[in-house]
Amino acid sequence: NVCVLTGLIWFITLKRSTMRFITWVISLMLRLRPSQGQFPRLCATREALLRKECCPPWDGDGSACGASSGRGFCRDVEVSDLPDGPQYPFSGLDDRERWPLVFYNRTCECVGNFMGFNCADCKFGYFGLNCNERRESVRRNILHLSRAQKIRLVSYLNLAKHTVSQDYVVATGTYREMQNGSNPMFADASVYDVFVWIHYYVSRNALLGGPGNVWTDVDFAHWAPAFLPWHRLYLLHWEHEIRKLTGDMSFTIPYWDWRDARGCDVCTDELMGDRSPQDPSLLSPGSVFSSWKVLCSQAEDYNNRGVLCDAREEGPLRRNPGNHNRNVVERLPTTAEVEFTLGLTNYDTGAMDRTANMSFRNTLEGQMKLTTKTLAGCLCSANDPIFLLHHAFVDCIYEQWLRRYRPTPSQYPESNAPIGHNSEYHMVPFLPLQRNRDYFISSKDLGYEYSNLLAESMRPILDEMQDVWPWLLLAALCGGILAMATAAVIVTVKRRNRGFTWPHMRGWRNLFTLPETQPLIFTHNSEESKHPNYQTAM
Repeated sequence: NVCVLTGLIWFITLKRSTMRFITWVISLMLRLRPSQGQFPRLCATREALLRKECCPPWDGDGSACGASSGRGFCRDVEVSDLPDGPQYPFSGLDDRERWPLVFYNRTCECVGNFMGFNCADCKFGYFGLNCNERRESVRRNILHLSRAQKIRLVSYLNLAKHTVSQDYVVATGTYREMQNGSNPMFADASVYDVFVWIHYYVSRNALLGGPGNVWTDVDFAHWAPAFLPWHRLYLLHWEHEIRKLTGDMSFTIPYWDWRDARGCDVCTDELMGDRSPQDPSLLSPGSVFSSWKVLCSQAEDYNNRGVLCDAREEGPLRRNPGNHNRNVVERLPTTAEVEFTLGLTNYDTGAMDRTANMSFRNTLEGQMKLTTKTLAGCLCSANDPIFLLHHAFVDCIYEQWLRRYRPTPSQYPESNAPIGHNSEYHMVPFLPLQRNRDYFISSKDLGYEYSNLLAESMRPILDEMQDVWPWLLLAALCGGILAMATAAVIVTVKRRNRGFTWPHMRGWRNLFTLPETQPLIFTHNSEESKHPNYQTAM
């Protein structure tokens, strides 16, 4: 016991360098399994690109998509021909159009509860070898986590940052630069940085050819209807990756409730990192995140050169909470403002872009941008781990709206939304393929819940109890008065009859016995006593 206690104390007081060493050791020991993300290694080869097919074998039986075991099959990709909005007037210029047809026209389609680029995994909310164990996870407020849970979160993030993904690579060139697949251009990235790259790739400008020749009014995950479904899928995949990396199937992304916050209360060395005393834009040396390097953050430079991010490290992680221009943004959103947003009944309106008026999606996205500008000037980058906590709370607000109005999938825009945002569009750049409308549903259908919403789900019961409570209180009060009155009567009677002998228990029983209403049957039994035996007739 002394050894165990000593070990726990030692772990809690680890220095940053020791934590990094343990992260490196664990990453060597772990065997990573197939997962979700972008460009599976097995599909990033010259042969796969020229065949335009991404149907890798499942290790369990060696067949493509686990077909021999009934997990899935390889099939042609189907895309919708419904019209997009007018914001992007081009066709055939961007690799993300009609995703994923530029790269692949055949992919795995998994059946039942199976999922993954080769159908090796379980759908969200399902676990077990055969994906038949339904389980609901709970995402919690990060400020309510125990010290051990906070240490685990930071350790998992750091592990993901320093572990090269064994299943995925990221594209560093366009399909045209890859000479239509004959010259693959991909790079390794850590498990964490794969998701940094995904967020960059989905929101980057369209490259029209040549330095500086870009189209800025295009984004396949922001400022249009798919903003909330896309980020919901993004967080689910990221959560799924951490579970597979660590083997901790109970892990969930915590959320940061930033309503009414006066500053960044998660910006401590125990959590997401405090400010450096030498340079307020950098993180404190006491935080493991101070050693992190960012990638794909120089979007303007890539646009000027007319190229994609090359996934190289670009410098330290920078954050500047509190040092924003207060003439532009004065504070974080308030509870009242969030409640106003939840009161908007229309999911999206008008052109379904930045100009949408009285739109729940557009209003919430505007509040989200206000939050990120307040905290970091440009926290929109997924390089910062706060990004995950922030989007988890945005997803929580999205979930509250879904539960309040219970929209059907048909209420999600089917056509004329900005490119990439129609209901049947496959979300860029995910493989396996997922449609926007598939995540316009409650989180409970996807296997997770929020701790603050669990309490709210009890509100109807508490409201009903509130109506009954006065009557229950009156009944208890009357019962107490009656009990006191009865006791007073007994004491009074006893004092007046001091010489009176109270009957024994048997006498009390005979005193209050009521006449028998059921007929009695007399029976004889020679082995019994001489007293008659009576049985009630049933």
